[in-house]
Amino acid sequence: MTVNDIMADLQANGSDSIKKVLLKHGVKEPFFGVKVEHLKTIQKKIKTDYQLAKDLYATGNADAMYLAGLIADDKRMTKADLQNWVKAAVSDNINGYTVPWVAAESNYGYELALEWTESSEEYIATAGWSTLSNVVALKPDSELDINSLKVLLERIEKSIHTSPNRVRSVMNGFIIAVGSYVTSLTDDAVAIAKRIGPVTVIKEGTACKVPEAIDYIGKAKARGSLGKKKKTVKC
Repeated sequence: MTVNDIMADLQANGSDSIKKVLLKHGVKEPFFGVKVEHLKTIQKKIKTDYQLAKDLYATGNADAMYLAGLIADDKRMTKADLQNWVKAAVSDNINGYTVPWVAAESNYGYELALEWTESSEEYIATAGWSTLSNVVALKPDSELDINSLKVLLERIEKSIHTSPNRVRSVMNGFIIAVGSYVTSLTDDAVAIAKRIGPVTVIKEGTACKVPEAIDYIGKAKARGSLGKKKKTVKC
């Protein structure tokens, strides 16, 4: 399938009702409102294609960009590729999921994520913390810098309540990820979550509590899944 073939397919399978929902969830124009299920159908046909993924992402269409993340050849992605992707990831589904998925499964996820978390751009910092969460969910503890992760938890404790909306949410997600996937830091994550207390984000004029990190880590412990890594973070 060519880029033109895929774009025509996406346009034909777009939905105004899906589009309205996605607009409320931070997806930005241009896009057609294609269901993820349909994107996965296309993914099954293509499987993995490094150049096609880059070409789809370059369209700037959020549906095509999401599909690009599903078919990306993560290990072939260069630092320059990933930097280009994060700079264009203004839609929340792309900076929160697509770019973090691909970066985490690439050869440069951790180092780029650390850089992105320092960005003054909310969407890039969001991608950074989301990438870090995916890295700890994927990599064996033997390949992680445990001391660095502990420092990141401490950094979150000091800054989460003064960080931008989306960043607060993904910082909380990082605490959950570390507590759930890195057993040597589970107690640290729980202790920091207790000290932080409830985390609130403002959405469409209302204040919303994000998931309680302590509860999520507790559920992982109860079902015996603490420390059990994922084979992939893409979905």
